[in-house]
Amino acid sequence: MHRSPTLLEQYAKEGKELESGYLKQIFDHLQDGIILMDQERRILVMNPSSEKMTGWKVGEQVPYCSFCQTRKLEAGEDRCYLMAKREVPYFLSSMPTYEGRFVDMEMSTAVIYENRQQMKQEVLLVLKDLTVKKKEEEARISKLVLQKTLEAQENEHKRLAQELHDGLGQSLYSVSVGIQAIQSRIKQEGKFNEYMQEIVDELEKAIRDVKLYSLQLRPHSLDQLGLIPTVKHLVSSLNKTHKNVSITFSCSNVCDRLQPILEINLYRVIQEALHNALKYSKATLIEVILSKEEADLILIIRDNGIGFARDQVQAGLGLKHMEERVDQMEGCLEIQSVLQRGTAIQVKVACKEGADSDTGTAG
Repeated sequence: MHRSPTLLEQYAKEGKELESGYLKQIFDHLQDGIILMDQERRILVMNPSSEKMTGWKVGEQVPYCSFCQTRKLEAGEDRCYLMAKREVPYFLSSMPTYEGRFVDMEMSTAVIYENRQQMKQEVLLVLKDLTVKKKEEEARISKLVLQKTLEAQENEHKRLAQELHDGLGQSLYSVSVGIQAIQSRIKQEGKFNEYMQEIVDELEKAIRDVKLYSLQLRPHSLDQLGLIPTVKHLVSSLNKTHKNVSITFSCSNVCDRLQPILEINLYRVIQEALHNALKYSKATLIEVILSKEEADLILIIRDNGIGFARDQVQAGLGLKHMEERVDQMEGCLEIQSVLQRGTAIQVKVACKEGADSDTGTAG
């Protein structure tokens, strides 16, 4: 007489089916390569990831990695390092694929079935593709090198600006004062006085140029007072030298000092954006807006100029420099431009307050 399964037996059966289904999904969707091979390294079973990773097929033999192909063997030792040294938890080497190229991989093995009488073995081989990890590490190093390069550049700018201001600038000023003193004592009219005045005028122009170059290299107020006063001074200076355009700066809900890496990089973005707008946009109004929204700083530079089509304009060094600066702040940069309606640049970064010099200052 056939006995119906008890409730407990039914639950146990359903549980095994459910577990089997989960294991099948894991096997099919796991990103690591899973291969079951025999003692001759012939593939018995493999998951989709391993096939995609290597191009190998069931029934084929797993090839030796680049290390095992040339390593020296002891007497009777298996050429496969993992098969010979089973106590090794994992092993890094390059595996040949069906395309003939080598892929850096992390490999590990485990014997899951062994019949010593029949001299049979089934070995689980796990492959992890290290290509993505390697690219991420290269990108991290590249970003770190860029950061250190920018820091060195800003330090050099700071040194040159200080030398221009304290050295050459002061010397020129002293010469100018001396000439004016001589000029005031000379009563003779005529060409000599005109010549002296020309010298004074030229010296004053040189002094203004030194101040301008010093400001462009590294404004002293950035280190002493912070970002907001420095941008105000920059906007004021540009308004004096560009009479045909009005530049405005507004700031809301932003603290007096930010971390140095934010101050110098935001200043450089503003400086570059204003330079581009003044040179190319033909705008009559340029607005610089800095605000804090929740935990983020929002910087907007927009103009009412001629705009440009992004797909028709090759990215120049100015845009590249802004992208690098924003990347150093781990922020995001958006540029929107409409022909004959102007351009808007928006930078969004996490707000980091304070002037702590240990936070990764760029200068």
